[in-house]
Amino acid sequence: MTGPESEGPQLRRAVCPGSFDPITNGHLDIIARASRLYDVVHVVVMINQSKQGLFTVDERIELIREVTAEYGNIQVEAYHGLLVDFCKQRDIPAIVKGLRAVSDFDYELQMAQMNNGLSGVETLFIPTSPTYSFLSSSLVKEVAQWGGDISHLVPEVVLEALKGRLGKS
Repeated sequence: MTGPESEGPQLRRAVCPGSFDPITNGHLDIIARASRLYDVVHVVVMINQSKQGLFTVDERIELIREVTAEYGNIQVEAYHGLLVDFCKQRDIPAIVKGLRAVSDFDYELQMAQMNNGLSGVETLFIPTSPTYSFLSSSLVKEVAQWGGDISHLVPEVVLEALKGRLGKS
């Protein structure tokens, strides 16, 4: 037998993009939920040359791998360029994005429509848990810089990495 029937079922694949500088419990909430919906979730650290990150891209990838290892279906890598090109190169039909607030929706909807128009890639929006609706990597870094308690906002390994990077005990 030849053709699609002989190749077995097609894996359902999606991508969760972000800068993840650093990854937070809010990011993990969306990644965990996506991992239950898809067979393979590609977590992609998008590289923006114009932004200086607190962590290097390689450090972010390692932190993400460590905190998502339990899911078993996460692939982590970096990408520089249009997300739709990443999707086309890997035959990934869907992008999963978390929405924290109504204010995120307008921008994310425009991006989703642009991505679909460019490549036919669909975007699935998942509302963040109310526990993390205010959370962003920028906010975590700012609070950590001033010595605030962020232990409930990031995984333990990320907390330790932040303390080490910021010279906090």
